[in-house]
Amino acid sequence: MFKPLRDLLDHLQHLAEPPDPRSAERALQLAAAVMLVEVMRADASIQPVEREAVHRALREQFSLSADEAASLAELAAQTASHATDLFEFTSRIDAALDMTQKIRIVEHMWHVAYADGALSEDERHILWRIADLLHVPQGAYVNARLRAERAAGLSPIDDSPAESQPHPRLQPEG
Repeated sequence: MFKPLRDLLDHLQHLAEPPDPRSAERALQLAAAVMLVEVMRADASIQPVEREAVHRALREQFSLSADEAASLAELAAQTASHATDLFEFTSRIDAALDMTQKIRIVEHMWHVAYADGALSEDERHILWRIADLLHVPQGAYVNARLRAERAAGLSPIDDSPAESQPHPRLQPEG
């Protein structure tokens, strides 16, 4: 008779224990990696340069070694293939990071999207959804995109009116 009550109290006590900071950091890293992988998987084919962009983003964002980033990206790909929505991951990122860090992750996602030189509508859409779930303001979202475009060589570096050039348009994949 008292065993179910004791089990419930043990369970509640376990929930009240502070989480292990290392496991919380790993969960945050996995959530961010899943978002990067989702952008990579958004277009029709995954190019090696997109994989490298995911690895680079993980190394830069979390100070990981090349092997750690590759392992995390592989785990993220497996996790993403079984995920039913983005909220599980974006809510963890949203709760754990400040706005500057969230904008940096969105910028990393843009780098992944532009890595193959083509931006698909699916990549654009998934990026918009993720940024919205992370509560990134529209202006910061656009600026992150522009920085990634410049880094990919898809936008003129000098934006002065006297020397501005027409904006190169990316052709949709197809």
